[in-house]
Amino acid sequence: MGVVIIDGSTVRDFVGNEEHFNKSVDEKFSSLDLNRDGVLSRSELRKAFESFRLLETHFGVDVATAPEELARLYDSIFEKFDSDGSESVDLEEFRSETRKIMLAIADGLGSSPIQMALEDDDESLLKQAADLEASKNQGA
Repeated sequence: MGVVIIDGSTVRDFVGNEEHFNKSVDEKFSSLDLNRDGVLSRSELRKAFESFRLLETHFGVDVATAPEELARLYDSIFEKFDSDGSESVDLEEFRSETRKIMLAIADGLGSSPIQMALEDDDESLLKQAADLEASKNQGA
């Protein structure tokens, strides 16, 4: 386990590095595309968000959420990603929405640094942002 410190500029730099950002997002997309058809279905994207457990936990403790409410939330997330209404999310849609999410996180962080405790095998985009910044600092 390691601790990283990030702020909004860390995330913005990561998103701004198009080659690194696209490679990271493409890898995430590929890992979510369970049937390898080149698009994410509603169920594939839902499985991804269920695995994050963002909506169902509060500081590590499960919070009871009605299944209907969860279904509505996951559907609204899918519809946000599916910008062309095709009932699937292609790589460009995934990149675009992920970029918006990451920039919103950067805006939320602003210049206030936060500490994140991460597992060594964590492959989250925020960890990749921190790793990119660390690699720049090592080269300096």
